[in-house]
Amino acid sequence: MAGAPCRCTRGTLPLILISLSAAYLTYTALLSSRSFLLPHPTASFPGSTSSRRLGSSGGGKRKAFHTAVTASDSVYNTWQCRVMYYWFKRAREVSGGGEMGGFTRILHSGKPDAFADEIPTFVADPLPAGTDQGYVVLNRPWAFVQWLQKADIQEEYILMAEPDHIIVKPIPNLSRDGRSAAFPFFYIEPKKYENVLRKFFPEHEGPITKIDPIGNSPVIARKESLAKIAPTWMNISIAMKKDPETDKAFGWVLEMYAYAVASALHGVGNILHKEFMIQPPFDLEVGDAFIIHYTYGCDYDMKGKLTYGKVGEWRFDKRSFDSKPPPRNLPLPPNGVPQSVVWFSSLCRYLNLLFEYLDSFSF
Repeated sequence: MAGAPCRCTRGTLPLILISLSAAYLTYTALLSSRSFLLPHPTASFPGSTSSRRLGSSGGGKRKAFHTAVTASDSVYNTWQCRVMYYWFKRAREVSGGGEMGGFTRILHSGKPDAFADEIPTFVADPLPAGTDQGYVVLNRPWAFVQWLQKADIQEEYILMAEPDHIIVKPIPNLSRDGRSAAFPFFYIEPKKYENVLRKFFPEHEGPITKIDPIGNSPVIARKESLAKIAPTWMNISIAMKKDPETDKAFGWVLEMYAYAVASALHGVGNILHKEFMIQPPFDLEVGDAFIIHYTYGCDYDMKGKLTYGKVGEWRFDKRSFDSKPPPRNLPLPPNGVPQSVVWFSSLCRYLNLLFEYLDSFSF
């Protein structure tokens, strides 16, 4: 592993080198008649269990933001969270990381896990049994509602991120003038689904273009804005899941649409930042991106040609590691793959050193 060549280009290695050395050493009334709706933050929580917040939020600066990641206690989510938190810390430590404050993993399992002392963790209750209908992401907005009410969040802003984000350089607070900062997703198309969305965003709320093509992550929002949005996001997500037409139209991105609608209903606009993150293998260059989102599988032949849709001779797909973390001997890709994949796979290779550096990586 130590002798493997690194083919990252254009001076994109500072965090990798730093890390290598470190590794070594509302809306309720509209829906309530036909939906199970959870309460707004001012209400009591049904069946709430005691929660635990580990670690303190950092940063007293006016523009500092707190990074929050929701997760289950599955092996699949846990190894991603450990990797994500590692790269978050590396980014915060280097020049330019001054606005990156504290970090919280919002664990919606109802109880602490073995890594709650390694990763600052808030334990949230899951939705009542059967509510998510097998769509585990539905727990995300409900977990945020609990965290925003109960946790002592010192920063004025919050970055909502995900376990499969790798931060490749320090993230500044990109929000401005009361507007959130968000990444535009090409597959979030409010205009295309206007007829469906009007069930949740009535015409008197304004044109459908008020709904931005975003999800809840990555988003940097004011804490007070998110506290208003989160209960509505939760209620709309549940209502959308209960509506067969909407559920069929949106599928796995349903709660993303719900967040976009909730943000619009509360009049919180979004500054769209395409450079917020890249998604290999479709984005070929790292460029000015702050985050690599490894949501898609990367498949290549040994000549460096993409074989998307077909298992390649070299591949990395997070779904291959749903019951165990990636192996320590994870190979680098062949020559000819795009810079974004080289960077990502190099990070994966160096995280293997992290696994060796940690006392244990057992589940």
